[in-house]
Amino acid sequence: MKMVFFKMLLAFCLVFLSSFVFGQAKVSISGAVEWDKMEISAVISLDIVSAGIKLPAGRTQGEMIIASEYLRLIRPCILNLQVDSSLKISDVIEQGEWAISDLEALALQAKTTPPALSHDLSRLTANYSLNIEGISSALIRHNRVSEIPRTFNPVITPAYTGIIIIAKDELPVHGRRNSALLRPCLFPKIWDSEMNLIFEKNMLNPKAGSMANYFSMDNLFANRPSGLSPEIAAIVGENPLKIFAQGVFGINPTDPIINRNDTLQIISTPENRSLLREGRLAIILGDSVFRSPLGNRE
Repeated sequence: MKMVFFKMLLAFCLVFLSSFVFGQAKVSISGAVEWDKMEISAVISLDIVSAGIKLPAGRTQGEMIIASEYLRLIRPCILNLQVDSSLKISDVIEQGEWAISDLEALALQAKTTPPALSHDLSRLTANYSLNIEGISSALIRHNRVSEIPRTFNPVITPAYTGIIIIAKDELPVHGRRNSALLRPCLFPKIWDSEMNLIFEKNMLNPKAGSMANYFSMDNLFANRPSGLSPEIAAIVGENPLKIFAQGVFGINPTDPIINRNDTLQIISTPENRSLLREGRLAIILGDSVFRSPLGNRE
């Protein structure tokens, strides 16, 4: 009986000590949301000294600490993702439209590399890559696709293979007296110059993937007959309609405003309207907005 009690006491002490070590360990996250790649790139780093780890025997323990801390550290990064001009993921969860458990299930689908030691053997780090498209798809709940607006006065327009909206420079913010760079988000709306809503999330075919794909201006000057890089051509084809945005809109400036004449090019034919519905849309942004740092946090 005494032996059983001793074993239980020993097991309890080991669990307590393990929890103490894990609690004292300094684990941090760094990286960025990379909108041109549609992914969150994160580096989880463990301070080996703070964890009381002795190498090489303790390396496995270090890897376990990193794995156990990943969800805690990546959760705020996902919660901070901009959904549209007014909402972040945290707002969507607070409104009951998504659950933390759903978020964590997607977070666990991240690609990871085996943890590596720093040159001075003071830190153990692991790289994680989480696809934002998976988050975007999970937030699309509609089964019936809303109609894209039509016009009573259609214009003659070619059948394009995609749509490119160019918004790389600062643009006037609708309703304000300032200008701003267009910012990326999961579900940008498109407005025309008369402030008619042309495209929003419920108009997207749920099977289409991302609502918008973000690229730099370099993708329009490739050494190819179309001038388009292979990456952007895969989205918009070789003969897209190119539009310069006139302004931006939203609490956060995520929504491009396009000229009414350009809008008519899109909504005058069912073929061109389907380009939006099927996600054949690319938005050109300024280079400075592609990366949103996660911030170093423990």
